[in-house]
Amino acid sequence: MSETITYTDQNGREVEIPKEPQRIISLVPSQTELLYNLGLEKRVVGITKFCIHPEGWFKTKTRVGGTKQLHFDIIGSLNPDLIIANKEENNREDIEKLQSQYPVWVSDISNLASAIEMINHVADIAASDASTLTEEIQSYFSTLKPIFPTKKALYLIWKNPYMAAGTDTFINDMLYRCGFENGISKTRYPELSEEEIAAIDPELILLSSEPFPFGETHIQDLQELLPNAKIVLVDGEMFSWYGSRIKLAPSYFSELIGSIVK
Repeated sequence: MSETITYTDQNGREVEIPKEPQRIISLVPSQTELLYNLGLEKRVVGITKFCIHPEGWFKTKTRVGGTKQLHFDIIGSLNPDLIIANKEENNREDIEKLQSQYPVWVSDISNLASAIEMINHVADIAASDASTLTEEIQSYFSTLKPIFPTKKALYLIWKNPYMAAGTDTFINDMLYRCGFENGISKTRYPELSEEEIAAIDPELILLSSEPFPFGETHIQDLQELLPNAKIVLVDGEMFSWYGSRIKLAPSYFSELIGSIVK
């Protein structure tokens, strides 16, 4: 029997994981990209259909379904010795089923600090080194200059019905770091009617590219509802991917802030 090490995941659950796991499945797109950046090409055997980065893995790695629609037969055939999941992106029932059969390490991300903690934990579990990556992330965010004065913002992730990012989300923390005051006081991702959006009266509406693919055609409807608001299409990956991609976020945010203050 191979040597195991006990790790505590971000839900506070202790997980027995083989030392240097060799057959890893990732159920989270942003964490899949992190595994790539940690140099684990040969050890990652399964990803989801939404794990689009890196492109080479998306084309060649075995897909185990979607983040919320897993194919347990495919997962079983891959015989994983580690599954990496996330409290928000994966269904609790699915995770509990997998935990009864495999080592499953679950992340819980609500801000930059917990994202960096996750990166370090995953690197430690995989016997890799993320120190340079996390140092760069922290350095880049330290130089980010938030917009001034603060703008009341609404970050929409879905249409029909409209849904927005709430206060306890990673997106909310990214908004704060940009100098945007979240117009939503509720947690998670509340549904909003047009009347509720009008009542919030945000100065700025950010339309995410994911999970709903907002485009130019959606700006007009909201502009008619809020003629004085500035409405901007934004890269959802920069606001919501909490793996190694957050290294790119401060530069993107700086450009976004610059385009808004013009």
